[in-house]
Amino acid sequence: QVQLVESGGGLVQPGRSLRLSCAASGSIFSINTMRWYRQAPGKQRELVAGITYDGAPNYADSVKGRFTISRANAKNTVYLQMNSLKPEDTAVYYCNADVWGPTSLDNYWGQGTQVTVSS
Repeated sequence: QVQLVESGGGLVQPGRSLRLSCAASGSIFSINTMRWYRQAPGKQRELVAGITYDGAPNYADSVKGRFTISRANAKNTVYLQMNSLKPEDTAVYYCNADVWGPTSLDNYWGQGTQVTVSS
């Protein structure tokens, strides 16, 4: 079994920054793409950013130029650096990953971390 644990959320003023982390643990041979999703109250969960094993990133248009996704493969960890935060970035942020275990490739979710942007 594999667990994804997010950290780094909190309350921040508009224009400030936060850095989220997500560490994977358990029966892991390797991790393919890692992603960050978010879900605001009353809205559908949306993809924020993704990054391949080789470090190729992609971003939602709404966060391009403000957010940066990165990963440390040796630590099975993905990060999301969020700068110039806006109130509309308020959401629960979820980590997601495609993980190779002993016998198969499976998709896993973290439990989520709350990010609130408010003055």
